[in-house]
Amino acid sequence: MTGTLVNAGAIVAGGLVGMLLKKGMKPNYEASIHKTLGVAVLILGLNGVIGAMFRVGEGGRISSSGELLLIVSLVVGTFLGELWRIDDRLNGFGTKVEKKIGSAGFGAAFINGTLIYCVGAMAIVGALNDGLQGDASVLYVKSLLDGISSIILGATLGAGVCFSAVPVLIYQGGITLLAGSVAPYLQGALLDQLCMVGFALVACIGLNFMSENLKIKTANMLPALLVPIVWQAAQMLRA
Repeated sequence: MTGTLVNAGAIVAGGLVGMLLKKGMKPNYEASIHKTLGVAVLILGLNGVIGAMFRVGEGGRISSSGELLLIVSLVVGTFLGELWRIDDRLNGFGTKVEKKIGSAGFGAAFINGTLIYCVGAMAIVGALNDGLQGDASVLYVKSLLDGISSIILGATLGAGVCFSAVPVLIYQGGITLLAGSVAPYLQGALLDQLCMVGFALVACIGLNFMSENLKIKTANMLPALLVPIVWQAAQMLRA
């Protein structure tokens, strides 16, 4: 659990530093950084999707896979999210927290931070290595990256970024503690598919940052991450 604890601590520390910087930041600077952050997050998401979908074979030929699964995952996931009203419920929770701690935008900061920090192969592979081999080196690198990004997110989004360390602690810590049981499944095709869908959600976060008029309910898309798991389970049962 050492790597995950360091990772969560880096997010909280970075978020606090960002909040301190936010106090002295002019509104026009904050707006510009917010849009620039959107560009960076969009590129991060697209890079993750491309890395999970495309492969370079012999002779430099590029092949792709998972396009249909990506479409189905996003559509089915969004439908379920709308049906379960995940975005409304999380925003309602965020509003209650905002009233208690006096921090505007808590819900959006918490949701966006959680997605950015939890999605990706580093979170899964790093947690597995920590649990199976006691090697937290991947999570230490992730901690550095997350700490830097949390400074920027804290300066633009606020306190909710710090609280996103809690899902990271539960998610990565759970994988570490259960590493021996889940390792055979969280690799290969399933890992690529989870990263593909997850980074597509990250790209949507980037689009939201870039435009005030574009409001993609990324929280309602969270069930999309369940579709690759169900698909792989169905494949295993058929085999």
